[in-house]
Amino acid sequence: MTSSSPQMTLIAFLQAQNCSNYVGSWRHPASTPDFLTPRYYQRIARTLEDARFDMAFFDDRLAMPEIYGHSSDLAVEHGIRAVKMDPTAVLMAMAMATTHLGLGATYSTTYYEPFHVARLFATLDQMSGGRVAWNIVTSLNDSEAANFGRDLHLGHDERYDRADEFLEIVTRMWTSWEPDALVMDKESGRFADPAKVHPTRYRGKYLQAEGTFTVPRTPQGQPVLLQAGMSGRGKAFAGRWADVVFTAFKNRDAGIANYRSVKQAVADAGRDPDQVKVTPAVGVIVAETPEQVRLKEALLRGLAREEDGLALLCEGLNVDFSDRDLDEPFSDEDLARMSWQGLRDGVLKASGKSHPTVRDFVHYSRRGTLDEAGMFIGTPEQVADQMEDWFGTCCDGFVLAAGSLPGSYEDFARLVVPELQRRGLARTDYADTTLRGNLGLPPVTLAAQTTEAGGA
Repeated sequence: MTSSSPQMTLIAFLQAQNCSNYVGSWRHPASTPDFLTPRYYQRIARTLEDARFDMAFFDDRLAMPEIYGHSSDLAVEHGIRAVKMDPTAVLMAMAMATTHLGLGATYSTTYYEPFHVARLFATLDQMSGGRVAWNIVTSLNDSEAANFGRDLHLGHDERYDRADEFLEIVTRMWTSWEPDALVMDKESGRFADPAKVHPTRYRGKYLQAEGTFTVPRTPQGQPVLLQAGMSGRGKAFAGRWADVVFTAFKNRDAGIANYRSVKQAVADAGRDPDQVKVTPAVGVIVAETPEQVRLKEALLRGLAREEDGLALLCEGLNVDFSDRDLDEPFSDEDLARMSWQGLRDGVLKASGKSHPTVRDFVHYSRRGTLDEAGMFIGTPEQVADQMEDWFGTCCDGFVLAAGSLPGSYEDFARLVVPELQRRGLARTDYADTTLRGNLGLPPVTLAAQTTEAGGA
């Protein structure tokens, strides 16, 4: 391929916690234990920027995995995402150590307020020079509700209905200052033009807001929006709002179907599908020789524990499996209660069963294992071949998940990125100073609507 060919979007999948998304990663001999320090994240950030990654983004939950057995004991003892720092503070530590790397953080539309999220991410975007993204989630379970003083988590579709209203408010706030609103004339004493700073007024079924936003337009116009909803309702939400859709599938055929459905959801929302990136999560195990690859893979796979996977399943589905027989089928009512419908539907499809069992969920979801998403395993040339095979047919790039930290990203940067660059599939330098520019997305310039609106 030539250098003028489309290039992959490369995103690193991070957590502000003791492990990567692979919960056994903290026990890997090469994983460093200083995850409570800024140095840990800054070291990773510099590695990613040197490799010309577009972005690193932080997944998050607002509670420990404590649905399983109604206890946090297992999560604490095994280190199953037991530490969860606020990702936005960690993000800024990484921003201070880099100049081009995009940085994203997860924040919930269910447990935060629109003004808070709008101001936080606008401020982050200003302080980073236009390199910030917000990963929009609606949260998953009753443990998160309890941490915020609520009895129960909202139902699946209701969470997305509220999220639509949330985004209506936040995006209006972000665009409420026109680009040239600041005057900054010391002689006249005129700071800004009031005619170019618009109040935000919104009244919906779930949320309302009225006031003037306090952060001027950011370098990107607004932060980049990420979203990972894979249920029917979640996909419609992503189609309406997302700049980058974070997804997961285990093989190319499944990816092609998913890619088409996401792009169609974008088109159905009246947006340009070419302006939205679809990026699946994948794990990479790479080494210089086949024998080294086999040794690395064996070591990593040996870190998975079935009990950890059960804890993660219960966290995501908001259902306690601890008191169920492994081979007892779930009823229709049981399945309807499951919070993460994309995960549930994936197991239904993969198992071919209308009423799968706990054993089916463990086997087909592969939660807590390397195989939860796609895996690219081999020498640098073999991994690049697999990535090239997926690119353009089922994705616009990849979200790289790590089996050990910082080693997985260092291996990928050292071994795979040069091969992708040689093929013209990865950039050799950044094209822009903002994340939106590096993703090839236009800046947001539309001024906010100021009229009252009904529910989204």
